[in-house]
Amino acid sequence: MSKKIFVAAVAALALGATVHAQTNFQTFYDFGRKHFTTTLEGFHQDNWGNTFFFIDYDYNNKDGNKVISPNNTYFEIARCLNFWGDTALAPLSLQVEYNGGFGTAGNMAVAFPVNNAFLTGVDWFLHSGDFKNTLNLKLLYKYFVGLPSKVPMQFTAVWGLQDLFGLGGLRFSGFVDFWCEYDHLVVLSEPQLWFQVFDHFNIGGEVEFSYNFAGMEGFHVLPCIGTKWVF
Repeated sequence: MSKKIFVAAVAALALGATVHAQTNFQTFYDFGRKHFTTTLEGFHQDNWGNTFFFIDYDYNNKDGNKVISPNNTYFEIARCLNFWGDTALAPLSLQVEYNGGFGTAGNMAVAFPVNNAFLTGVDWFLHSGDFKNTLNLKLLYKYFVGLPSKVPMQFTAVWGLQDLFGLGGLRFSGFVDFWCEYDHLVVLSEPQLWFQVFDHFNIGGEVEFSYNFAGMEGFHVLPCIGTKWVF
């Protein structure tokens, strides 16, 4: 249920790239879970760093065969701080983040929390000369409220490749997260491929690769098809 595709890289403003604030709305059909998901995602840069957020809703609360409301929601917000853009440490940012949510199963019969998580750590930004290809590497301390973790850390890589294979408007982006719940390793990756049909409208999709994620033991592959509107 997590979609954490950063629109631009963490330290781009400090390094002189021209990056604009962006908000987009994504709609997916999940072939594995057989329901729709929407994601509202935003990214904004300023002289102190950047802010990223997204809100997911899954639509699978049914009355008979009719979907009547969302049944799961998940929220992330992350702030990266960078005051040293004119130094050799310009690619390095400090990051703070919050994650949390709520879900139901069995037509609202069973409810479950997505425990609050607070993260803090560092982000290192790599990019091509034209900033079309970016990579963020993050090492974060992760504190779950009410959920023990033998190793309270998270490693995240976030990438974006614009105009893939020289085809204008084709973008390959995604992330991979590694963290620990109790004494179990959890891995989640959601690569996305988008093609810009016209100024604001994109078609594409994503594939969720997961290991021990969201109560599903072992390795799973869940493909989605979707659209994205950039405001």
